[in-house]
Amino acid sequence: MLNKLSRTALSATALTAAAVAVAVAATGPASASAATTRATAPVDNARIAAHFDLGKGRMPENIALSPDGTAYVTFAAARQIAQVTPAGSTRILATLPEPADGGIHTPVLGFALTTGIARTHDGTLYFLYATGTDSLTGLWRLRPGGEPRRIAALPADGLPNGLALDPRTRTFYITDSVRGTIWSVPATGGTPTVWSAAPELASAGFLGANGLKIRDGAVWATNLDKGTLLRIPVLRGGQAGRVQIRATGLTGIDDFAFTGHGDRILATLNGPSEVALVQPNGRHTTVLSTTDGLQNPTSIALHGNTVYVLSAAYTTAKDPNLILADLND
Repeated sequence: MLNKLSRTALSATALTAAAVAVAVAATGPASASAATTRATAPVDNARIAAHFDLGKGRMPENIALSPDGTAYVTFAAARQIAQVTPAGSTRILATLPEPADGGIHTPVLGFALTTGIARTHDGTLYFLYATGTDSLTGLWRLRPGGEPRRIAALPADGLPNGLALDPRTRTFYITDSVRGTIWSVPATGGTPTVWSAAPELASAGFLGANGLKIRDGAVWATNLDKGTLLRIPVLRGGQAGRVQIRATGLTGIDDFAFTGHGDRILATLNGPSEVALVQPNGRHTTVLSTTDGLQNPTSIALHGNTVYVLSAAYTTAKDPNLILADLND
């Protein structure tokens, strides 16, 4: 297990470093430097709520919250779904089947991993699994007390990553970081449809479209390689509108969350190990960093004024964790 995990960590380390290099090249030094100015203190009181076991592959990749502040987390290399209380207690809810080949054909990364996760009001969890195999890659569902079940197959040569549900249309949207697309899938499952394959979603050599959220009749997504935040209107017939680039220079951007003040967001910057506050005009400042305990942050969510940040330690290989902080406005 240790030897296998070491290879996985090494692969993730090299690839994430490559992604940071690509993003810097794409955005340019002037844009990238705009994110390095630390804000006065819109976010503070950062504290580590939970440490996760790197030796067991428990590198947290994505997060969904329940109304009481409980976090539901995907552990990437462990192929697991877990429940984490605000006090830091962790319980494994499910472990997904390992591909017969060990996941070595998973595009770009070379290991099977659980990625995006969403939770509905009845406690049902939906999440993504990328394996490089036709039989396992896709959208999965876990009902309370039940067993995980795949409800929509996705292409084995893709890397499903970000996941969000539009409650109005009962439609899931899924980013594919390798294919540079956004899929749509009915909440009941079934055949996925390419919703958008706009060039702004494509990778620049590593991973493209990544984080995903639904807000006010639009799909928002990040592009890790290009360091961009994108907004795509959902047109009246459900089709994708024209892509709007809302922010640039966000080196290594992974996931993001709206703060509740218009289109202002908090974004995780994986390679730099930072969280950035991005204003509606695209300007951004660093509000959390390695000094707050960040170790390659992958995902972020808000519960009231409490900020949840997951760190996977993909390149630091030290301390995958959950950090809580306070949003001061």
